[in-house]
Amino acid sequence: MAKNLRAKIPESDKLVIYDHNREALSKFKEEVGIAAGGAGSPARGTGIEIARSSREAAEQSEIVITVLPEHSHVANVFGNILHPRLAPIKPERLFIDCSTIDPTSSREIANAVHSSSQGRFVDAPMSGGVVGARAGTLTFMLGASTRSGQLVNRVTPILELMGTKVLHLGEQGMGLSGKLANNYLLAISNIATAEAMNLGLRWGLDVKKLAELINGSSGQCWSSSVNNPVAGISPGAPVERDFDGGFGVGLMKKDLKLAMKAAAESGAKLELARKAAEVYEAVEASEGMKDFSVVYRWLGGVKP
Repeated sequence: MAKNLRAKIPESDKLVIYDHNREALSKFKEEVGIAAGGAGSPARGTGIEIARSSREAAEQSEIVITVLPEHSHVANVFGNILHPRLAPIKPERLFIDCSTIDPTSSREIANAVHSSSQGRFVDAPMSGGVVGARAGTLTFMLGASTRSGQLVNRVTPILELMGTKVLHLGEQGMGLSGKLANNYLLAISNIATAEAMNLGLRWGLDVKKLAELINGSSGQCWSSSVNNPVAGISPGAPVERDFDGGFGVGLMKKDLKLAMKAAAESGAKLELARKAAEVYEAVEASEGMKDFSVVYRWLGGVKP
């Protein structure tokens, strides 16, 4: 995402990067040609500066984009950014949080930003995984105020630098609601795809014909066509790399639990959620942080 931003923003603009994960930061520096060390000063010729902290990155930026694993991380980062109060800038500082957390927590963080008059905050969780982030083909689900219309118009072109589709789903928090609804469906369809493929192969069906049938019929879904858990069906799918990379089981488990929490708060009934959560709990214990399509192997899926 950062590399796509640097490649597409004006050369005169500076990209300030901070990552608590030193290993990830070192890898990024290596990929963009920044010499080791040098935090806090511009990397000559790259238009990129490595900040010492999230606070320092925010202080130097008009637009702040955050992507973090859990609500506690987002809350901690914004606590550091907002206290003490940031110096005001024109135009107003814009915070875009692309983390997947629960909508209620996101609204609390948005309120902290807005009530202290330190900028504007929107939620913009994304879909497309590591592959989409690298290719710049992500889909963003945007939750942003429509009171003036200017905020959505300001945010959308920024997200389009990192993706191909921006869906404005409503007021702040609605982007996350849409993301969790989608990922709840994904959690269920991934298990169902693994079960259906295993069932067909155990009945003696040819794997390619079975996949062609499913993907040309009413059973087709992303898990069957793009991320099929059986080797030889979806080129580049994690199964071709022993389920390495992709969307980790732990992340799927987290999103499913967030969807269940949000559903309980809204009074929505999710009949399959608890069983799916048990499945991913067991898969993670068995397979670790493999791609969540590894549920096929956990089920004892037949190899073609």
